[in-house]
Amino acid sequence: MMRADSTSSKSIPDAIEQSGYALVQSFLDPAVVAALAQACRDDNATGKLSSAAIGHGDARRLRSDIRGDRTRWFDEAESTLAQSSYWTAMHSLRVRLNRRLMLGLDELEAHYALYAPGARYARHRDAFCDDDARVLSSVLYLNSEWRTDDGGALRLYLTDSVEKYLDIYPEAGTLVLFLSADFEHEVLPATRDRLSIAGWFRRRA
Repeated sequence: MMRADSTSSKSIPDAIEQSGYALVQSFLDPAVVAALAQACRDDNATGKLSSAAIGHGDARRLRSDIRGDRTRWFDEAESTLAQSSYWTAMHSLRVRLNRRLMLGLDELEAHYALYAPGARYARHRDAFCDDDARVLSSVLYLNSEWRTDDGGALRLYLTDSVEKYLDIYPEAGTLVLFLSADFEHEVLPATRDRLSIAGWFRRRA
């Protein structure tokens, strides 16, 4: 296992260009992160989160043995104040990435993701075999006072083997970015609820 070093927000394009991934701590104001976390918990308590599926199109199906999170997709037009702060920061990042790396990022899709204790997401890639619209994956973590023995790491595989990987723990305010087609990854089980916003920068179809 390798250690994941944090970079500054200004250095994200450089990290993506050099390594294909970036890790940024304190990406959003702590008050915004706390409000997003509370909204995710409230949505779960009121039944607004739904069991997540795998695949897409006609192959889309529920497989709780592979993917165990519950999600709710964002609608930018109906954003809360905290969600608007998220959209603003991510769109600003999209512009900088396009200017620096010419990735052709046109839009962002995102959803809350809540993993109950013991839930996981088996090793996979975010880019579909027949659809290359997703270019850059992102995860913003919403969990305060997370400890390593709580589990729940994002395991990012740096090669096709099982030996070289990064374990990134879901600490509040941490943003992870990686090229969707290049990195297999998995979510390891946690001992407490694990909250995040999963997003994908997409190119125009």
